[in-house]
Amino acid sequence: MKQLRSFRFRIALLSAALAGSTLVGFGAVSWFQIYNAKISRLDAELLNQLMRASRPPEKERYSGVAPRSPLRPESLSFGLGTNTKTPIALLVLDANGNTIFQSNSLPADIEVNRLLLGRLQLTPLSLPPPRERQNPSIEPPPFRPLPPQFVTLRTATATWRIGTTKFPNTQVALAVSLQAVNQEMATIRNIFLVSIPVALLLVAVGAWLISGRALRPITQLTGVIQQVTVKGLDQRIPIGTTDVEFVELIQVFNQMLSRLERSFTQASRFSADAAHELKTPLTILQGELERTLQQVDSGSEVQQRLSNLLDEVRRLSGIIRKLLLLSLADAGQMSLYLVEVDISELLMEIVEDAELLAPHLSVQTDIPTGLKVQGDRDLLMQVLQNLLSNAIKYNLANGWIKIYAEKMQTNVHITIVNASIDIPVSDRSRLFDRFYRGDPARTRQVEGLGLGLSLAREIARAHRGDLTLDSILNGQTAFTLTLPIEE
Repeated sequence: MKQLRSFRFRIALLSAALAGSTLVGFGAVSWFQIYNAKISRLDAELLNQLMRASRPPEKERYSGVAPRSPLRPESLSFGLGTNTKTPIALLVLDANGNTIFQSNSLPADIEVNRLLLGRLQLTPLSLPPPRERQNPSIEPPPFRPLPPQFVTLRTATATWRIGTTKFPNTQVALAVSLQAVNQEMATIRNIFLVSIPVALLLVAVGAWLISGRALRPITQLTGVIQQVTVKGLDQRIPIGTTDVEFVELIQVFNQMLSRLERSFTQASRFSADAAHELKTPLTILQGELERTLQQVDSGSEVQQRLSNLLDEVRRLSGIIRKLLLLSLADAGQMSLYLVEVDISELLMEIVEDAELLAPHLSVQTDIPTGLKVQGDRDLLMQVLQNLLSNAIKYNLANGWIKIYAEKMQTNVHITIVNASIDIPVSDRSRLFDRFYRGDPARTRQVEGLGLGLSLAREIARAHRGDLTLDSILNGQTAFTLTLPIEE
């Protein structure tokens, strides 16, 4: 079905169909033209032989003696281009219908002679012009007989070309088998049946190659579009050797890439600059609050208010830190301090955290030892902590958490599953959107801004891995972190 929607495939198919129709039409017309040419040549030779067969010797022409045929079938030659002897049947009658000569060398003589007699009965008689008795010195006008009649008839065993003519004193019918002609035409037909499919195949292959070359700019455009990522916005398609029909399309696409690159650069720079600008005053504010908090009386109302303010500042600092990491990820500039990381050890640490943070939840693990990858330990720990935090926040009362990992051929898969209410289908595709928290009724009692999953996936992709939401049974939520193994 995909091939049928291919423009290149349709070009090749339509070219083959057009060429096929042309070749089939040309072959059919050529075949009939060749056949008619052979029949016309045979009719000309039949006419010559009929005239010879109907011409008696000069002394018998007006003597009243029954004329005899000067022709015998064995003496006839029609030049049909075969080495085998062509079957011929000859019948010569006088004016009264008496047989002067009848061939008797064919197995089907009776049936063929019946055809000859039938055709003679349908042939009109040629009457000579009356003689001028008043002036015997005047020569009579030349005798012009009616033209012979030719027809193709079929017997039970063969096809015959029959020519008939009548003179005042003679009736002649001559039949020649079309076996040799039919064999030659069958050979020509077989040649067409073999050559036309081969020609169609060559036309289809040629159309496929030519259309591929003609559509090369589209292929280049598709390749550039596929590379339009954060690191590929500087891609441009050269126009120098492009066909004029695609120049405007490529120019518009290059201009769109330029605008997109400029807008994305400005947005990324704004996010990074804003995060940097906010980071410094928040750090100063946090330090001043901590210093002031140490100077006030313990347990006083001022201390409580300062503690609340300090928590909000720390929360804002966390948001700024995540926004900064996301802006770096958008710009493809997230720096990773790559070391060998023991994933098994990190998972055991978050298991201990889960037991401390949610003692009311049942934690089940299946973590093999020795799972190691190349990555940034702090960022990977942040991903795992975020997944654990979500598993605790969105768990059911007296629920459970399952943490298991496995080593594949080239990847390490880490899955964290928790009991939860079902996530609506409309929300599943948007869980990784920034600042998206799903149904407010579901999340109003849960802290967070909706940046954790988005940042976790960006960190996973920066490690050439991925973070996905699994489709599993109802009443569960599972996230799988995939990281490549560095040999």
